[in-house]
Amino acid sequence: MLSSSSSEHTPPKTGAAKGRLGIFDLVRGVSVVSMVLFHLCYDLRFIAGHNLEWFEPPLQDVWRCSISWVFLFIAGCMCTLSRNNLRRALEYGGVALAIWVVTTIVSVDTPISFGIIYCMSACTLVAWALQRIGALPRGRIAALVLFVGFVALLGLSDGTIGIGPCKLDLPQGLTSVEGLAWLGLPSASFSSGDYYPLLPYLLIYLCGAAMGARWKERGYPAWAYSASFAPLNFVGRHALLVYVIHQPVILGACYLLGS
Repeated sequence: MLSSSSSEHTPPKTGAAKGRLGIFDLVRGVSVVSMVLFHLCYDLRFIAGHNLEWFEPPLQDVWRCSISWVFLFIAGCMCTLSRNNLRRALEYGGVALAIWVVTTIVSVDTPISFGIIYCMSACTLVAWALQRIGALPRGRIAALVLFVGFVALLGLSDGTIGIGPCKLDLPQGLTSVEGLAWLGLPSASFSSGDYYPLLPYLLIYLCGAAMGARWKERGYPAWAYSASFAPLNFVGRHALLVYVIHQPVILGACYLLGS
């Protein structure tokens, strides 16, 4: 999702087209810009106190999902092309730890525990382990099953699973256990400014991995390599850096405008 490593999606040398898959950079760049705008609206309303009444559910929730789901799906696609998913997982984990430390010390908003970068680290680590044993899912059927499972588990952190009328309440004991927030079962005392646990989000990541494996085997079309709008592709290539610096920049701008 947010890594800028060029080794991440270098294609096999069997096709006519070679180089970076521009479509991944382009889509990720669009999502990064959307993320920055989302956080700008969030900070203006909830931290700077500006009156943005339109920035509320369901628009806020749909907007947030459109960013994070795309990030994780694209990251899953790209994990099938990475030369070293273990290294990527550890890099993400280091950034996630740094974000937790900084947001805890600064305390501008609720500290971030198990946020999107943690999720990227955990999902990439699982993908690496599955690759090692030859069990990484592949193909459209696997992707569909994983996506349905993802949707069914979206309410996990709220104590429910299922889709539509077929929803079940989980035993209350599951959400009363401390220390399971990383998995997707937060206790009543848990809080985070950004929360993306391993479940259900691992499933949308593996959905991307399943489709990425299929596309890799079949060969990406030439337009997937050439897809480009330079500013967005640049942002997409440096998505992790943008993620790290954009909130301090936005908060600083809000402070200056409000002072």
